[in-house]
Amino acid sequence: MNPIYERHSAAVTVTVRRARPGDSEAVRAIRNRAIEESTALWTRTTLSPAEGAAWLAAHLERGSALVAEADGEVAGFAVYGPWRELDGYRHTVEDSVYVDEGRHGLGIGSALLGALIGAAREAGHHVMIAGIEAENTASIRLHERFGFDRAGTVREVGTKFGRWLDLTIMRLPLA
Repeated sequence: MNPIYERHSAAVTVTVRRARPGDSEAVRAIRNRAIEESTALWTRTTLSPAEGAAWLAAHLERGSALVAEADGEVAGFAVYGPWRELDGYRHTVEDSVYVDEGRHGLGIGSALLGALIGAAREAGHHVMIAGIEAENTASIRLHERFGFDRAGTVREVGTKFGRWLDLTIMRLPLA
């Protein structure tokens, strides 16, 4: 399968490609680590191998899942999915980008987000939304670099690790 994006540097070679069913365990491990150790996902419930495979399969069916390989290993993933389930929102998607622990700062998140935006545009979506924990300045800056505007911050709408969390909503027109 042809890569969507490829970047070579002295530090690492990053290739972004469409995800495949065989990527489910690597994706699940990255996602579960984010659940257990960060405020990126506002849940405490990790996915079993079967749940992880089913979660990825839903994105594969839509064609909305990408993985980044760094030196031959899955080092991150990105997906987009419906922002809201109601029919009126059908042209709006929400993105999620996750990079494996120890791989931050290598351009993997940028490679994934750029390719994901391109895939959503190609699929004919109109707007991409990002919902980001307000203190996650690295993710907010990443999205700003790709042209996302801050739509606002909703205070204390989630909780994790015994504290209230604010959600920054960002928006990117795709059409």
